[in-house]
Amino acid sequence: MTTPTKTVNVLTLGCSKNTVDSETLMGLLRKNNIQLADEADGADAVIINTCGFIDVAKEESVNTILQAAAMKRDGRIGNLYVAGCLSQRYMDDLEEEIPEVDAYFGVTDFTNILRTINPNLKYDLISDRYVPPGTRSAYLKISEGCNNPCSFCAIPLMRGGHVSRPMEEILIEANHLAMNGVKELVVVAQDSTYYGLDIYGERRLAGLLEKLAQVRGIEWVRLMYAYPSRFPLDILPVIASQPTICKYIDMPVQHVSDSVLKSMRRGHTRRALRELIGKIREEVPGITLRTTLIIGYPNEGEAEFQELLDFVAETEFDRLGVFAYSQEENTTAHPLNDPIPAEIKQERIDRVMQLQREISAKKHEGLVGKREKVFVESVAEGEYICRSERDAPEVDGEVYVTSNFPLQPGDFVEVEYTGAMDYDLFAESVGDGPIAGASAATPTHALNLSLPVIQ
Repeated sequence: MTTPTKTVNVLTLGCSKNTVDSETLMGLLRKNNIQLADEADGADAVIINTCGFIDVAKEESVNTILQAAAMKRDGRIGNLYVAGCLSQRYMDDLEEEIPEVDAYFGVTDFTNILRTINPNLKYDLISDRYVPPGTRSAYLKISEGCNNPCSFCAIPLMRGGHVSRPMEEILIEANHLAMNGVKELVVVAQDSTYYGLDIYGERRLAGLLEKLAQVRGIEWVRLMYAYPSRFPLDILPVIASQPTICKYIDMPVQHVSDSVLKSMRRGHTRRALRELIGKIREEVPGITLRTTLIIGYPNEGEAEFQELLDFVAETEFDRLGVFAYSQEENTTAHPLNDPIPAEIKQERIDRVMQLQREISAKKHEGLVGKREKVFVESVAEGEYICRSERDAPEVDGEVYVTSNFPLQPGDFVEVEYTGAMDYDLFAESVGDGPIAGASAATPTHALNLSLPVIQ
């Protein structure tokens, strides 16, 4: 039996794209006079936005649903709803295994969620994305889905093919984020480099970045998830010339062995990847390159892994993350099975990350004594936790700053580095206060975008 819904707690799992989806949903709930609850306990309804990317994420999502189902049985929450990637992909199985959930929904199925919560709601397809008060760095999703044929990836099965958002819509959202106090835009998509090809007939990422760089109040624009195959080189002079755009690219290469890349269906070779990285570093001197790797793909023998390890040592990525290969149903790699034991995968991961720690430590030691601008994220025990232009939120390192003047989240401040660790840095403030023009004093409230929801 459905209880009257006055308060809803939205719990987000998984990636930055899910974060944007949840903020859009929360905005629609607020528009329909539903109060957002900070905690699940005591809420009239709980919506879990799940992740189904790899085994670890799926396990976390299932465990979270089970915990919420137990809370529902105990009468601590009203109705329980599940949405997102895991629900999209395994809805039938979940309905059978966890019947305590009142309803399951797919990815960005906002309309049906609203209908189910309260049939009398005056919902519509207008997006009022809700950004929590005090938000100074926000993800900006420029497209949905993916057209790349990567053999290991189930994203197209869950989110469908690539659909770019119209540039005008993205810019309206960016301006409203800025007006509500956001200082950093983190551009995300399943494949950001594909942007525009489906709706404009050509890749338009360079043009979009140029326009985002002009949004008043935005200090940093950061590019994530740039697919290396058919990489749009015209974005490089934009990144190099626009001071607002961070000299930073996240480009998941996944592997470098030609035999592994071919089986992965990545669409490029090791030689092409090396040439692309050289071109990026030539066109944008000092750029930070972040990548992710998949370890333990089915045809990765010791020779292929050593090739990858050698490439990491040669290339010296500034930032690097690693996933263990996860066999996913209905992907083209699934028939290859998962022959590499978990302990071998972990041993290889440890070797890669030990090498990356050494690379990162060396690069950080070279920064001691140098000065640059950092972004204040929070305050803890009298120390300011900040990020440099080289660090994306949530996935990269931090800068721990001591200051002889007060700072607040959202400020930019010049610092001098005084110490280094593998992934983090220590610094002291320079000057008499935050950098002018980058104050966090702008009030933050809910956005009112009047934009169509991308279904």
